[in-house]
Amino acid sequence: MSGLLIPAAFAVVLAGLAWWARAREQSVREKVSAEVAVARERGSDRARLQYPHVDLSRCLGCGLCVSACPEEGVLEVLLGQARVVHGARCVGHGRCATACPVDAIALTMNDVKVRTDLPALGDDLEAVGNQGVFLAGEVTGFALVRTAVTQGSSVGREVARRSHASPGSRASGVHDLVIVGAGPAGIACALAAREAGLDFLLLEQAPRLGGTVASYPRQKLVMTQPMQLPLYGTLTEATYEKEQLIELWDGLVKEYALPLRLGGRLEGVTRERSDAGDVLTVATSDGAYRARNVCLALGRRGSPRKLGVPGEELAKVSYSLLDARSYAGKHVLVVGGGDSAVEAALGLSAQPGTTVTLSYRKTAFFRLKAANESRIHAALADGKLSALFGSEVAEITPDRVVLRDAQGAAQSIRNDDVFVFAGGEAPFELLARCGVSFDPALRAPVELPGERGTGIVPALFGAALIAAAATAWAYAHQDYYTLSAVARARHVDHGWLRPARAVGLGLGIGAALAIVLNLAYLVRRNMRFEWGSLRIWMTVHVATGVTALLLALVHGGFQPRVTTGGRALISLGVLVVTGAIGRYLYAFVPRAASGRELALEEVQSRLAALDQEWEGDHPEFRDRVRARVAELVAATHFSRSLPARVRGVISSGFALRRAVRELRALGAREGVPPGRVSSLLVLARRSHRAALAATWFDELRALMASWRYLHRWVALLMVLLVVVHIVMAVRYGRIGFEVAR
Repeated sequence: MSGLLIPAAFAVVLAGLAWWARAREQSVREKVSAEVAVARERGSDRARLQYPHVDLSRCLGCGLCVSACPEEGVLEVLLGQARVVHGARCVGHGRCATACPVDAIALTMNDVKVRTDLPALGDDLEAVGNQGVFLAGEVTGFALVRTAVTQGSSVGREVARRSHASPGSRASGVHDLVIVGAGPAGIACALAAREAGLDFLLLEQAPRLGGTVASYPRQKLVMTQPMQLPLYGTLTEATYEKEQLIELWDGLVKEYALPLRLGGRLEGVTRERSDAGDVLTVATSDGAYRARNVCLALGRRGSPRKLGVPGEELAKVSYSLLDARSYAGKHVLVVGGGDSAVEAALGLSAQPGTTVTLSYRKTAFFRLKAANESRIHAALADGKLSALFGSEVAEITPDRVVLRDAQGAAQSIRNDDVFVFAGGEAPFELLARCGVSFDPALRAPVELPGERGTGIVPALFGAALIAAAATAWAYAHQDYYTLSAVARARHVDHGWLRPARAVGLGLGIGAALAIVLNLAYLVRRNMRFEWGSLRIWMTVHVATGVTALLLALVHGGFQPRVTTGGRALISLGVLVVTGAIGRYLYAFVPRAASGRELALEEVQSRLAALDQEWEGDHPEFRDRVRARVAELVAATHFSRSLPARVRGVISSGFALRRAVRELRALGAREGVPPGRVSSLLVLARRSHRAALAATWFDELRALMASWRYLHRWVALLMVLLVVVHIVMAVRYGRIGFEVAR
């Protein structure tokens, strides 16, 4: 009887932990689902440029991508798998893809097939149909400093390769390369050109270099990630202050004598054809420059967007904030509701005596980074600044600003300075004049990373070799391994095959080492610094888990005994099985559940659209249908307890038929056209089916989700048993590599 107490206690504890984990997961799920709804309502679920694409056939729901992303709220774990929530916050750091141990995330571009704000470029960043004209940096659709540096370096080296491959005769006054834009991409391109010995020129329309970075507020942190600058070497820090980067770039311009010309605004690029080759003319407000190649390293912001109101030409109106400290004690208006406007308003409100008013034409903030959103709401709650939502600037005077709300009511407030953050006029028209096409048909298709399989082949390749070797070994010595434990002791090979001697002992040590290497994956997952790719570590984790089991089986002679070592072997087997369930089977159930959830969301969106389709047409019947469908969905889908869900599923069919009869009769009484009634009832049935399927998939997912907790606790039990087994063997056993007689 006492022998059953420990397993019974372990089962009770495991059941309690499973119940707690299930309740916690349900709470997290409801929270994330609410955030998904908020993102969809605001429109922040749609990515502007890059976004992470999740391969559902691989995702394990480990959450490493969520913790790795520096932009809060982009990714969350829902229904056991990663999901993009606030896609608009993604700026393409790519840390989620790096952190994923199973290669389930890849960065891609959004709506590439239909967008007309992305240039058509070849693989070498050359404009399609315009030889010698290259693009690099933000204008290509990638916002990261690291990506801009990589692209600029690539263009400089490609131009060098072409110039060295066909030098030809160089006409007087014709450069090898003219670079327009002295931001990260332009400077990297210039360094690559200097490294290759090209004749080049670097142009910048602003009074100083730096591009978009130069317009950042004082001491703003810029995320770069480790990257390579030509001639200079590696930038190892993950973040730099704006001033640090500007100082670095100024130093590089001086050290390598980069020919930089400031203040000339680009007006266009034209081509002259001759027998000696094509020559490109770069027209600027300061003159024209001729070159065989041109790199347009422009930002996407272009010229600041103007408000178009009286008084905007006053000197107190600015379109960027460089140093908030200069505006201490003043009355300041910030126009806009994006991250730049919010960061400026927060910086100004921190200055002593400064009164800050934020004017935003929408009724709430839209697409803010999570950190900025929480900070601005806290500042508003504390009275550090005020916000006028639904307002627009009507007039600017030397000492006041007039604002109008959505109803046209005017409000005049005291003002010393105005900062406008209304975005910028993208330089697409200018680029078109330079021969750059934005036709999606000319753009190389971007293939979505599809379902690439489970990755089992590379993970299990090494273990398969060991399995083959173990099988061959067992077959060669089958006359020993097929005997009972008592009969083996009399076998001639027992002296060196037994677990404590020679081959048996070596296999046991090998199994222990494989377990140690297997557990090292957990250490790597929680390290703050990167030591090898997590994908490689996951492969090692899977392979060593199977290898340890095979080695331990041969070590124990394929005959687990009722000992500590035998129990350790059994727990190791359970560990491998639960790991296999999680790694290769569990992913498919959440994927199916996610599909059902998306189907339900689609039906609910269709019902929400009834307000527009039925405007002024039987509104009471429309509202009654929407309310009744919502009741049906809630009855089958959102019950927290399993018994309540089972009861809801059993009664849901009867409730659906009763609701259909009632709604059909109600539609007839109110004179609703039969065709419209039928279409609504089809939506009701579809919504019910989606909710019912999602409920059952959710229960199956919850059942299979227990693999994760069972895997962890069995792993702990296995480690303890292995340690006890080794200690007891060393202390009481007669172990050694000599052959026992």
